[in-house]
Amino acid sequence: MATGELTIGEVAARSGVASSALRFYEAQGLISAGRTSGNQRRYERAVLRRIALIQAGRAAGIPLERIHAALATLPAHRIPTRRDWERLSSSWRDDVDGRIATLQAVRSRLTTCIGCGCLSIDACRLLNPDDEAAELGAGAHYLERESARASTQSVTERRPGP
Repeated sequence: MATGELTIGEVAARSGVASSALRFYEAQGLISAGRTSGNQRRYERAVLRRIALIQAGRAAGIPLERIHAALATLPAHRIPTRRDWERLSSSWRDDVDGRIATLQAVRSRLTTCIGCGCLSIDACRLLNPDDEAAELGAGAHYLERESARASTQSVTERRPGP
């Protein structure tokens, strides 16, 4: 084995990523490995940083396609630098901010209407009367914003009576 090259087991142990995931990442073109004469994978040490970037992107909810596109901008055999990470992660910031906004909206509306049009929760009759959200098309429309009617009503007005 050439100096600095790691087996799949060593990469799995060092990165905390299962060997099956490493093979999947390789099949998806996220990482690459050389082969020995016995067809065993050998990874350059730089792959450890690439795997860390993949894991950070996944933890942030970035789709693998976007992670792949970001990694494709890096030289294949160089360890990504702090500057590389800053550039890659800044392109994901809007996605993360959008996901945070959606999660905060969902959290604040867990017990109210989300505009799905089901009309099955008592509060939906108040927040989505006559299924007005249906005009907006399929799906839950009040995840990130409330209906015009709901935003003008006070909390006590929205609560169903006894």
